Amino acid sequence: MSVSLPASLAAGRRLPNLWDVAAVICVFGALIAVAHVARGTMVPIDAPGATEINLDPRNLPEYAVRTTLRMFAALAASLLFTFTYGTAAAKSRRAGLVLVPILDILQSVPILGFLTFTVVFFMNLFPGQVLGLELASIFAIFTSQAWNMAFSLYQSLKTVPNDLNEATIAFHLTGWQRFWRLEVPFAVPGLVWNTMMSMSGGWFFVVASEAVSVGDNTWKLPGIGSYVALALEKRDIGAVAWAIAAMLAVILAYDQLLFRPLVAWSARFKFETTAGATADDPWMLRLLRRTRTLQMAGDFIGGAAARIGGLRFRIFPRRRHIVAAPPSRVADAIFMIVLVAVLGWIGWIVVDFAAASLTWSDLLEAVGLGLITLLRVAVLMVLASLVWVPVGVWLGLRPVWARRAQPVAQFLAAFPANLLFPPFVVFIVHFHLSADIWLTPLMVLGTQWYILFNVIAGAAAFPGDLREAAANFRVGGLLWWRKVMIPGILTYYVTGAITASGGSWNAAIVAEVASWGETKLVAHGLGSYIAAATDKGDLARVVLGVVVMSAFVVLFNRMLWRPLYAFAQRRLTLG
Repeated sequence: MSVSLPASLAAGRRLPNLWDVAAVICVFGALIAVAHVARGTMVPIDAPGATEINLDPRNLPEYAVRTTLRMFAALAASLLFTFTYGTAAAKSRRAGLVLVPILDILQSVPILGFLTFTVVFFMNLFPGQVLGLELASIFAIFTSQAWNMAFSLYQSLKTVPNDLNEATIAFHLTGWQRFWRLEVPFAVPGLVWNTMMSMSGGWFFVVASEAVSVGDNTWKLPGIGSYVALALEKRDIGAVAWAIAAMLAVILAYDQLLFRPLVAWSARFKFETTAGATADDPWMLRLLRRTRTLQMAGDFIGGAAARIGGLRFRIFPRRRHIVAAPPSRVADAIFMIVLVAVLGWIGWIVVDFAAASLTWSDLLEAVGLGLITLLRVAVLMVLASLVWVPVGVWLGLRPVWARRAQPVAQFLAAFPANLLFPPFVVFIVHFHLSADIWLTPLMVLGTQWYILFNVIAGAAAFPGDLREAAANFRVGGLLWWRKVMIPGILTYYVTGAITASGGSWNAAIVAEVASWGETKLVAHGLGSYIAAATDKGDLARVVLGVVVMSAFVVLFNRMLWRPLYAFAQRRLTLG
């Protein structure tokens, strides 16, 4: 027997309360602050204060808002890229043959390389306006965020268990419905953690992304990155401390307001048949539930998304059986011929451009420096894996501790290498140490966290029933690692290792050259080669360095990470 509430009481539960008033005030306050700061993007480049930085700490709140807006604009573009590029690479075998290697190349191209070739394009869109510089900066941040998110979605789409695919066929779901009702929910936990890592990755390169150069002209956009660069140039330790405090405040703010609720929400999509360990909902999520206006808006958006995901579109081909038909050898041969021809044409353009001002000795020099950087990357990947895989598994299996460590890990991952230049330079100079050795840790400072975040995501998504089965059979020690946990997290680890190794190559640009005031230390390597060529405006050597770096990354991925990833994928999907 059901009892209905009186209409007046039911209506009262839908009426706004004090939490709604506070939420509306906060939302409008944030919109007003964003609009105030955004006005600075619509002024001419030569307007007073448009591209000038002041070390007065009172300017930091505005700088922090502008940097954060660039981060989230780039993050929105990264999500759009992830759901288009990553899906195409996973859904089409032939597209994957092209898109995945291109993704390997793109993640290896340094931010300075992207800025060198894209700034003029964005500035021509809005001639003489700060908005052109802003778009160039956002694109540079995008290049430090998008690749690991695309890899994460690609990895998840390729490792959906076969029994779940069979269930979608049994329920006659279309490709569109299967994508939104199975594959995206299956990818959500890993994607959320990689989105957090992407935000931190944007902070790591914030100094480089907010300095836009064209020829002899360099503009520094107002932001925390430009503030840090000026503080380091003037050797102002107090300003560096203020910048660190501002960055910490911003990271804590968006962690509490956005990422903690997202992580708690993503736990709903964990693939398991038994109840696993859970943590209490964060305060922001509980507050949203008390705020009736925002809750109604969330229910409306969620319901609309569910209806769209339930439409019977057939964008993706319908799977009538799990075992795919043998691929057409003739079609594959034609595809590979066209692909080789296109790559050969692009390679010829690059060689023709570089040959005008470079010789074979320049190529040998770049390759030799690349081997030095390769040795650094390999050593750092081994050390980072030995440290962070056990830590990531421990945190991933304990949601409460993972939530406590979340803001700390985000802050450490976001900490720009430039902020460690003063102690590193002073330490190396004081003890007369080799810059080739002691600048190396700066390369992995921001990239080791790709491994940690992905391993946490993998351990958090590990099915609880498998853990219980291992416990019932008293599987422990090294056997538990070899037979239970490592196979379960291997695809996540490889995804993190691919992006970490590519990011380490990218980080070589800022890690192999460290300066503090007029003191400058340079380590031998491909990163310092590209940085020096960029400073001199030597476009030919910039191109050579970027091409050699991309070749090293692709070969490294093809020879190590891709075979390991294919092995992990077979183990996971076949059970």
